[in-house]
Amino acid sequence: MTPPTQSRQGRSTGRTGTAGRSGGLPRSAGVTRTSGLGRTSTSTRTGTFTRTGTVTRRAGGPSGVAGAWLGARASARRAGRALRSGAARARETVSAAGAVLIAVAVVGSAAGLAFGWVEAWTAAAVAAVLLLLALPFLAGEHDYRLELNLDRDRVVAGSEVGGRLELVNAGRRTSLPGVVDLPVGAGLVEVHVPLLRPGAQHAEDLTIGAERRGVIDVGPMTVSRGDPLGILRREQAWPEVQRVYVHPVTVAIPSTSAGLIRDLEGTPTGTLVDADLSFHAIREYVHGDSQRHVHWKATAKTGTLMVRQYEESRHARFALLLDLAEEEYESEDEFEMAVSAAASVGLQAVREGRDVFAAVGGEVPEAAGAVQSIRTLPTTTPRVLLDGMSAIDAGERITRLEASAALAAQTFADLSIVFLVTGSRMPLQRIRQAAVALPGGIAVVAVRCEPAAEPTVRTTREATVITIGALGDLPRLLARGVIS
Repeated sequence: MTPPTQSRQGRSTGRTGTAGRSGGLPRSAGVTRTSGLGRTSTSTRTGTFTRTGTVTRRAGGPSGVAGAWLGARASARRAGRALRSGAARARETVSAAGAVLIAVAVVGSAAGLAFGWVEAWTAAAVAAVLLLLALPFLAGEHDYRLELNLDRDRVVAGSEVGGRLELVNAGRRTSLPGVVDLPVGAGLVEVHVPLLRPGAQHAEDLTIGAERRGVIDVGPMTVSRGDPLGILRREQAWPEVQRVYVHPVTVAIPSTSAGLIRDLEGTPTGTLVDADLSFHAIREYVHGDSQRHVHWKATAKTGTLMVRQYEESRHARFALLLDLAEEEYESEDEFEMAVSAAASVGLQAVREGRDVFAAVGGEVPEAAGAVQSIRTLPTTTPRVLLDGMSAIDAGERITRLEASAALAAQTFADLSIVFLVTGSRMPLQRIRQAAVALPGGIAVVAVRCEPAAEPTVRTTREATVITIGALGDLPRLLARGVIS
């Protein structure tokens, strides 16, 4: 009887790729086993093993001297970053007094070890004790929530701005007393904060004086905590900055002075044109005239084609030029009077809906003395105009008034009236030169500011020159109709 033959079919795994065994039999080979009973068992296995995966191989880096050099460079960079970070942290924590004490402790210890000086050891010990006594004041965290509320962000020079500073301990631990440093313009306001328990708050009312025109930046605030001697400190900063505009003092200009400007509702210019709103006369038809302006009644009476003729009426285009050259003013108060005068005139024109172009002389670079420029100020609303007036300052290298007038004539077309505002050092001859630089037919009014001077009006062929000794003189002189 023939021994039975057993055949086994191998299982197929769901893997991709064929894997073999080194030195083994092929997977489809038959295996014959002989038992001790004389029976022979034959089995056949068939199977395919596949594997799916991504094999990543890392190329070996430089070895030897090159690898050691690269490793040393990487370590040096890490050490440098750590040292810079530590130095920055030390500068923030250690004050100038603390740095002196550390230097005394180090130098005193070195001198005591080298020369055995008792005095050096004493100085080093005192410095070390002071440093150790300052350390407990830095213990713990300070997690504050700080808020500053100002009652207004725009005031007139000579006013005050009220504010309220609220500080809350948002941490889980009691915070030690500290100080809030609040920069206000070029000054600094210090608010002392007491010991605060978790969730406790402290409020402080502030008053910011706005005596002179300008722009005041309030912030960024910093809360610092340290020892009473100022050796060590910890700080927490808030980068928010609030801006307060201090507007110049202005006076109300009579509305009658604005009516003197030639506009659509005012007096015609006297220039004859073919089409406008102000009728002037009737003349004979000339080739090229529009048929819309033919006067048919006059044509029927005379038997000749007649057309209407008009006088030009201009929309009020108002230019305001403020001289920023320091040499034209006797004092800072005189310059402030000039800014207030210019702001008063421009403010009235903007309120009446005029097209206002306000400009100041630009800064002249030292490398290019022949370059002249003007800088325009926004005039869309009275508030925007006053904001621009708050930020201007006098300078040394500024475009002269004559060049500013010429640039204004090139920049702003069809002007009706131009105001030139300057100081007491500006001679009359230069004012006339600035007026000549403007196109003909434009009314030019020059305002010279001279504190305590007698208010006068002087009319020349080129311009009307007003001298004011106080800001209140300006509306009275304009009310007389000096620019009519």
